[in-house]
Amino acid sequence: MLTFRALGPFQACHGGDPVDLGGQRQMAVLARLLVAGGRAVPVSMLIDELWPGEPPAQALSTVQGYVSRLRRALEPGRAPREEAEVLVSAPPGYALRAAPDQVDTWTFERAVKATGEPAEVWERLGRALALWRGPALAEFSDLQWAATEAGRLEELRLVAVERRADAGLRLGQSGALVADLEAHASAHPLREEAWRLLALALYRSGRQGDALGALRRARTLLREELGLDLGPALQRLESDMLAQAAHLDLPPASPAAGEARDAAASAASAASTASTASTASVEASGPRTLRVVVADDQALVRTGLRVVLDSEPGFQLVAEAEDGEQAIAAVRETSPDVVLMDIQMPRLDGLTAARRILADDAPPKVIMMTTFGTDDNLYAALRAGVSGFVLKTSAPEQLISAMRAAQAGDALIDPAVTTRLIAAFAGRADPSVPPALAGLGDTDLDLMKLVARGLTNRQIAATLSVPEHSVAQSMTRLLDHLGLHDRAQLVVVAYESGLVNPGGPGR
Repeated sequence: MLTFRALGPFQACHGGDPVDLGGQRQMAVLARLLVAGGRAVPVSMLIDELWPGEPPAQALSTVQGYVSRLRRALEPGRAPREEAEVLVSAPPGYALRAAPDQVDTWTFERAVKATGEPAEVWERLGRALALWRGPALAEFSDLQWAATEAGRLEELRLVAVERRADAGLRLGQSGALVADLEAHASAHPLREEAWRLLALALYRSGRQGDALGALRRARTLLREELGLDLGPALQRLESDMLAQAAHLDLPPASPAAGEARDAAASAASAASTASTASTASVEASGPRTLRVVVADDQALVRTGLRVVLDSEPGFQLVAEAEDGEQAIAAVRETSPDVVLMDIQMPRLDGLTAARRILADDAPPKVIMMTTFGTDDNLYAALRAGVSGFVLKTSAPEQLISAMRAAQAGDALIDPAVTTRLIAAFAGRADPSVPPALAGLGDTDLDLMKLVARGLTNRQIAATLSVPEHSVAQSMTRLLDHLGLHDRAQLVVVAYESGLVNPGGPGR
C-alpha cells in the first residue's frame, strides 16, 4: 500500500519501501497537496507558495514537470495514457487522493479528535503519538504554509499528550506518568493543563507537598513570563488539594461512581470555571455542549480556533464569519451560546457587530479577540457589555476557560490584562458610567473590588466567608442597581470610579 509520512522526515512509501520523490522543491509540491487534506490546490497558489516573492519565468511548466515525475514515482505501474489516481488533476490545479489511513497526519488528527472511554483513549492516542518520528514538515520550514501547518500539528500533538495523560490518570497510572508529565510541563511551562495533570499525578501518588510545589512553580512562571496568576482551574485545584477534597482521589472501581468522577474530570480538563455545588449533578452526567460562532477575517485564526474547538469535548463550532455582517447573520441563524469576535474586521467591525448582536432578544455571550490588549475599540466594547476579551496569542486552554466562564457569567476578564487596559484610559470621563456609588454599602463595594481583581463567585464566597449562592444573588442585585448589563462592565466601573486603581494595592 502507498503511504505518506509527514510527522518526521517527509516520505512516501510503497509497502514500507521509500519512494524517490526527487529534489526539495519537487517534494514540496507533494507536501503542499498533502497539507491541503485532499482539497484541490490551484496551480497559481502552488507557484506563489513554492517561490515566495519572485517565481521563475517558467514556473508553470516547472510545476507541471514536477507533477509528471511525482506521478511516475507514486504509480510506477500506471500505463502512459492512463489517468492518475493518486496525484490527480483538479482544475485549476491538483489534489492528492488518498485514504485517511494512508497519510500519517490525517490518521493522527482523526485519532486526536475522536472520543471514547479512558482505556480506549489511552490506547488510541498511544498509537497516534507513535506516528511521530521528528518535527513535522521540517524540510520545508522556510515556506510559510509548511511552518503554519507544522505549528498546527505540534499543537495537536501537545493536546494528544495531555488527553492521553488525563486518560491515564483516570485509569490509575498516576505514578508511572509523573516523569513524563514533569518533562512535558518543563518543556511547555505556559500550558496550564500540563501543570494540572502533573500536580494531580503527584497528588494521587501520595506526594501532596510536591503537587503543591508544582502549582507554586506554575504560578511563578506565569507571573514572570506573562504577569498573570494561575487560571481558575489551577486555583481551584490548589484549594481542593489544601482541603484534601475527596474528589481528587483515584476514582473507585464501581461503575456508577466511576462514571460520575470521569465526568467531573472531563469538566476539569476542559478548564471549566463554572464548577459549583449546584451544578455538580449536571456535570456528573456530562457538561452541556457550548455552541460557538467564530468571527475573524483571518483564515489562519479561524483554522486555529476550529482545531481548538474540535479537539475539546463539550464545544461545537456552529458557524464561521469573515466580517461583522456575516457574524450577525450567523448568530441569528444558529443561536449560539458564545461568539468569539475579532475587534477589527472589514465591512463591519467587531465592536459594531457586537453591539447589534447584544441588542437582540436573548443574545449570546460575546467575547472580543484582539492582538493587542490596549485598544480604544476594545475599551469601548467592555463598556458596551461584551463578556470580556482574550488575546489571540492566548493558549488554547485559556480560550476554552474564557468561553466556559462567559457562559457561566463568572470571571470573564483576565485581571492582569484588564488593569493594563484600564490604566491606558485612566482619567477619561465617560457619560455612560454611573455617576456615583453612594447608594452602595461596604459589602457591595468589597464585592466590586473582588470582581475587579478577577475572582470567581466561588473564590469571592471563600474570601468573604459567605455561601456561594449569596454572592450570585448580590451580584445580580448590584448589576441591577447600577444599571449594568454584565460583570465585565462592573470591572470597568470599579476602575473608572476610583474604587480600584490600576496597578495599586486594590488589585
